[in-house]
Amino acid sequence: MKEEIYYYLAFSYFLGIGPVRFTSLLKKFGNAKKAYQASKEELVEVIGNNLAQKFILFREKFDSEEKMKDLRKKEIVVVPLYSDLYPVTLKNIADPPICLYLRGNVNILSNYSPLLFEEKQHDFSATSPLFFAIVGTRKPTTYGEQIAKKFSQELASAGFIIVSGMAMGIDAIAHWGCLEVGGKTVAVLGCGVDVIYPAINRVLYEKIVNGGGVVVSEFPPGHKVAKGLFIARNRIISGLSAGVLVVEGLKDSGALITARYAAEQGKEVFAPPAPLTSQMSQAPNLLLKQGAKLVTSVADIYEELGVKVLPKKKEEMKIQLSDKEKIIFEVLAKEPMIVDQLALTVKKPISEVLNTISLLEIKGVVEKNQEGKYQIKI
Repeated sequence: MKEEIYYYLAFSYFLGIGPVRFTSLLKKFGNAKKAYQASKEELVEVIGNNLAQKFILFREKFDSEEKMKDLRKKEIVVVPLYSDLYPVTLKNIADPPICLYLRGNVNILSNYSPLLFEEKQHDFSATSPLFFAIVGTRKPTTYGEQIAKKFSQELASAGFIIVSGMAMGIDAIAHWGCLEVGGKTVAVLGCGVDVIYPAINRVLYEKIVNGGGVVVSEFPPGHKVAKGLFIARNRIISGLSAGVLVVEGLKDSGALITARYAAEQGKEVFAPPAPLTSQMSQAPNLLLKQGAKLVTSVADIYEELGVKVLPKKKEEMKIQLSDKEKIIFEVLAKEPMIVDQLALTVKKPISEVLNTISLLEIKGVVEKNQEGKYQIKI
């Protein structure tokens, strides 16, 4: 199969042949090499005369080996459909990309092992990644921003890999929220992986590529942004993921396209309760009417996916904390306390303690018990 990658690469670069036509060619010829080398007459039977003629001209000029060398120089990894690195969840959709182009930690897609999960349903094993998508409007309300950050951070802290489209608004907040708690995230682009779009997200892009995340696209490097490509991109976001949370959006939001793809792919669709007074509630409320799962906490997502998240051991929790958080952690590990008592014990202002407690709650480390005291989450 080693040389087969060059033929997959070439077909991926010829944009007239997408996943559906490529599948038809494989059925006709048996493998990518034979399909690539087929005569015009043979190709016409599958893709028609006009496309066959264009493809013949393309392959006369395209040099797969030189292109592969160029991609390696740019630190772009090519993962063809048959590769073990290709995520199983994406292989199982109706129209999986011919190739995926990646920048960053490519192992996230195939063998990242979340340590906090027990046996899972829905064909997920204890050694495979569990992806979850968070998407929504580019112009979120404060409420939407809070929801996106909360769910991203809590899911990432539990070991989920957060998937989104690196757009402004909800997408960017979901990526950042995940990264802030040391989680792994996947950004799926509607352009080449070497094209940073929108440009305002350059810092986020670099953080993902260099900080343990991965940027993914089915479009060849250098491919510029075009409106229709974002629709194709959305099927990859949902295809990768076990479920999709649509946070906010108008009734014609692109996030609804992702939700539609998810439903068609047999994935779970989630939406938070949304205020009727906000226009940005149109998308989640529409989904809830159509049968999406209402979520008020990450526990709702765990339940729907058939996932049991195991509590972190105290020492494992402590490793991930800042110095300020560790001080609070060590006190609460001995006994639960109210905020006033905690502030006196650690000799810090109540405002500072409250801020630290809030961060620890987001990370899933502390919780309030029935007596109103903070304690280490069991």
